[in-house]
Amino acid sequence: MNNTNEMLLEIQSLSRNEGFARMVIAGFVAQLDPTIEEIADIKTAVSEAVTNAIIHGYNSGDGKIQIYCRIIGRDVFIEVRDTGEGIENIEKAMEPLYTTRPELERSGMGFAFMEAFMDELSVDSKLGEGTTIKMQKRIH
Repeated sequence: MNNTNEMLLEIQSLSRNEGFARMVIAGFVAQLDPTIEEIADIKTAVSEAVTNAIIHGYNSGDGKIQIYCRIIGRDVFIEVRDTGEGIENIEKAMEPLYTTRPELERSGMGFAFMEAFMDELSVDSKLGEGTTIKMQKRIH
């Protein structure tokens, strides 16, 4: 039996698509029979990554977000990519409570939540080219 599977989803950078992205990833990962907590962790992390792309990558403007998910054995790998503004200082952006959009009452906890709920997190970003967030979680 092949224990590898993958999917690619592309959505517009609209806040109403964030819930759709969460549900698609949850449905895809369901094949591993995760616990309710594991699926909630993944949904929250995906939600935060997609929301960051919408609000910060595209400044709530028009753009595309790609969500790639790959399952290898019991490991789930998720990449959320945008081709928006990019992040000037990734280290600073990943600090809890730091936000570049306080006027939108952003909590600055997006990356902290992603780190807390996933086993691994990395962020690659280039100004003017976009951001890719890579996350991994092992389903027990």
